[in-house]
Amino acid sequence: MTGTALIVGASGIVGSATASLMAAEGWSVHGLARNPPAAPGIHPIRADLHDSDALRRALAELRPSHVVLATWTRRQTEAEMIHLNGQAVRDVLDALRSGGSVRHVALVTGLKHYLGPFENYGTGSLPQTPFREEQGRLSVENFYYAQEDAVFAAARRDGFTWSVHRPHSIVGKAVGNAMNMGTTLAVYATLCRETGRPFRFPGSAAQWNGLVDVTDARQLAHHILWASTSKAAANEAFNVVNGDVFRWSWMWGRIAQWFGLEPAPFDGTVRPLEAQMAQDAATWAEIARRHGLAEPDLGRLASAWHTDADLGRPIEVVTDMSKSRRLGFLRYQPSDDAFTDLFGRLRADRLIP
Repeated sequence: MTGTALIVGASGIVGSATASLMAAEGWSVHGLARNPPAAPGIHPIRADLHDSDALRRALAELRPSHVVLATWTRRQTEAEMIHLNGQAVRDVLDALRSGGSVRHVALVTGLKHYLGPFENYGTGSLPQTPFREEQGRLSVENFYYAQEDAVFAAARRDGFTWSVHRPHSIVGKAVGNAMNMGTTLAVYATLCRETGRPFRFPGSAAQWNGLVDVTDARQLAHHILWASTSKAAANEAFNVVNGDVFRWSWMWGRIAQWFGLEPAPFDGTVRPLEAQMAQDAATWAEIARRHGLAEPDLGRLASAWHTDADLGRPIEVVTDMSKSRRLGFLRYQPSDDAFTDLFGRLRADRLIP
């Protein structure tokens, strides 16, 4: 099955992977972003999600059968993010309503559904892990819930089906992305190698010793495509991870080996990357100049604050995929390959030396 897809957030880590996959599978793909990428097989739509009039004009002639919502905007407070991100979803679906073409909407959120928003991330009373979809919502406000509610309301009104996709930490390539652990760790490893600093795990003992999983952006793209075209997946929310688990005490050595580093011993001390990399902008710019890299702006590659949030959690976090397996999604992605494949792409695209 193919159709016409609108990817909202096409320049992001999830949107770009999904757009590329659907184009390769024969879909007519339209990628919406403030600065849409120039990618083969993807028709760019330039629009600001927070300018409803401009959004309506940009989408006036488009008649997508499927919509993928894979973007969000960060603000200082959760209340601001609830308002802004919920309204953006409503505006996109309202702009498409008159065409009457939409058959399915896929919304990408994440494990903050279970862990809580940034303001109280991983604190208080949390559901038992592995996280399962039936555990439902926490009793705190969360912009993911606002986005879900906007999709659910539009689905009831307009008659399309929906799916919600909740990945763990996403490993994939996207310059300028706000939540990009894989590229952040690649930049950190490069800085350590180029400056001679020790390659230290920045997070908590719970994360170093406990089990964890992650989500390759390619795995998530395949899951979105499956749920968007499978009757069994209609009107369901899903966790999406690679299918394996690991300990950072093992993965840290694998990452170090790829970069030709010896990992520093972990002594249990949390050393956040945001503090470690706070003064590295000029150093990275010099590394980029010396090696002829494509992006000299450290801030467009590394999201230290978000990587710190994931690696600093005081609890073990693993995610159950049984629901997807029962309904027919059986794809698997080894997580060490997810990291090393990404590092290879970053090097090929001259984003790291």
